[in-house]
Amino acid sequence: MPDKKKKKSNPGNSQLYTGKLAVVRSGMGFVIVEGQDKDILVKREDMGTALDGDIVRVEVRGYEKKGRLEGAITGVVTRKQIDFSGKLDVKPHFAFFIADKTNMPVDIFVPLHLLHDAKDGDHAIVRIVDWPEKAKNPVGEVITILTNETKNEIAMQGILIDSGFPLKFPDDVLEEAARFSEIIDKKEIKHRKDLRDILTFTIDPVDAKDFDDAISIRALKGDMYEIGVHIADVSYYVTPGTELDKEAYKRATSVYLPDRVSPMLPERLSNELCSLRPNEDKYAFSAIFQINENGKIKDHWLGRTIIRSKTRFAYEDVQVMIEGADGPHKAEVMLLNKIAQTLRQQRFRMGAINFSSTEVRFKLDETGAPVSIVVKESKEAHQLVEEFMLLANKTVAEYVSKIKVKDKPVPFPYRVHDVPDAEKLKMFTTFALRFGVKFDLGSPESIAKSFNEMLTLVKGKPEQHVLESLGIRTMSKAVYTTENIGHYGLGFADYCHFTSPIRRYPDVLAHRILQECLDNDVHPAKQLEQQCRHCSDQERRAMEAERGANKYKQVEYMQQFVGEDFDAVISGVSSFGFWAETVLHKCEGMISKSDLAEFDDFELMENEYALVGRGTGIRFRMGDNIKVRVVAANLEKRQIDYTVLDLPVQKIARRQGPSQAPRQEKQKRSTTQKRRK
Repeated sequence: MPDKKKKKSNPGNSQLYTGKLAVVRSGMGFVIVEGQDKDILVKREDMGTALDGDIVRVEVRGYEKKGRLEGAITGVVTRKQIDFSGKLDVKPHFAFFIADKTNMPVDIFVPLHLLHDAKDGDHAIVRIVDWPEKAKNPVGEVITILTNETKNEIAMQGILIDSGFPLKFPDDVLEEAARFSEIIDKKEIKHRKDLRDILTFTIDPVDAKDFDDAISIRALKGDMYEIGVHIADVSYYVTPGTELDKEAYKRATSVYLPDRVSPMLPERLSNELCSLRPNEDKYAFSAIFQINENGKIKDHWLGRTIIRSKTRFAYEDVQVMIEGADGPHKAEVMLLNKIAQTLRQQRFRMGAINFSSTEVRFKLDETGAPVSIVVKESKEAHQLVEEFMLLANKTVAEYVSKIKVKDKPVPFPYRVHDVPDAEKLKMFTTFALRFGVKFDLGSPESIAKSFNEMLTLVKGKPEQHVLESLGIRTMSKAVYTTENIGHYGLGFADYCHFTSPIRRYPDVLAHRILQECLDNDVHPAKQLEQQCRHCSDQERRAMEAERGANKYKQVEYMQQFVGEDFDAVISGVSSFGFWAETVLHKCEGMISKSDLAEFDDFELMENEYALVGRGTGIRFRMGDNIKVRVVAANLEKRQIDYTVLDLPVQKIARRQGPSQAPRQEKQKRSTTQKRRK
């Protein structure tokens, strides 16, 4: 936002703005300013000490050739990142630290007294402690030496640090968390609905420790049931202005890597006090529904409760019961599953899009090395929990959305999802038509219906993977904001995140505001939109860290298969090559355009999602099945390289005639023979 009252930009009168700096690969920067239609261009030499992601002050000094405002950074307001992982270069009288991540464009100067016993060549984590205004290099201090750790430990810690997530909690935060008592306050119970006698249980992954949510069920008169969705009452412990709250907001999310969790809250809270562990009295925030077997909701109640979980189920425990095995509380589990499946079908009929995505889980040995890869499936046990969590999230958002303060809506952190991008959608629907899939683009509702019809039509067919993947890519990204535009993918007019406050800060905000609404004592938050943007940014950074860690494990796993051949599917294309994912392991690698040069000169055809040979018409299209050989698995670059064994026998009519087919077949045979040697 402008530091001065905003006016129309005039190069003759320099203006100061505050915004977020985004640095692109070329080294140029763009400052994103709220309320400005265009970002402000900043050249590398005008960035001063600012780094990618920093909140900065920028002085507009004129226009560049294309009419974009151009400026120079005059100061850093907030650093996105001060800790970096990398290697030390120690000299007799000083040391430099070379960061692993490319978003640190200069080395960090480390005085000898701040090395703390680190030696030349050590892997370490260094924190920027000073950056004088006119100095080229910042001054840093070694805070952790990683050299004696395993390769896995160095990599995982580096990924967290480089994504901006600290490895430890500050002492004052841990001290605050340690002060809380495990004993339930009898005075607090009087202000809550006591549900400890009602059958309640949790359903989570087998290795989970932070149990955010629990479900209760009991029969009412007639054909009605009372189903409760109970969420850990984190806001009871984490109150505004405390060191705990500041640190939770700063992190905004937990990060889940293959071998660890970087929690948003200290373990004293996340795994102990707040976690809805079995046979322990716990504070909760609950959404309780009166509902029948057909999913018809007669009434609901929202408020603070005290609960006691009777059983801790893993998803696998519930799934085997659904599939016929006996187990504790089976009748209740089966009833909940029946209602959940009914709610799920209702959701799709009302416009939700039934996309499914494939996720993998690594089985690791005691050193953290991957020994196998398991494809995670979304079964009815997962859907049981998902549907009741969605119902609670929607119900809370609907309730708050109807409340007004001075004739204005209450500011609230909605979870929104916009309609698909028109250009992406147009390109996708043209491509889908090749497979006989027609889209009705008349309205957002008809588009959603068309997506669901497509997913049903292609289920089990060869084109299913490509159409699902590309369909998801046409979608907008879900974000947090106070502007309630609804959630397109779920088909909800009102939606928020309420059900995971142990691992998501927006849920904590939602709990606080919901309680104010229930108390009829609302104090509209002035900085809520800024908090929403921060939480959305942190969510993206956590996803990048999780992707980076998964990629590292994929590369580590595939090292044992260098020289071996696998069936694969083309998972993406670009101007410099294409990516392929092995069918067996779901491990993605690159086939570079230079590797294909001996066959033809290939160009990217964006509207076909394909690389096409200019002379032969051979095309590598997203979703095509191919055979690949693993030629390299580089852990430092986190990159797998494949080479193609068989060229596809495909033609593009306008680029080649029948006479070229024999040549293409001959070329395919010779290529296969050459690659297999």
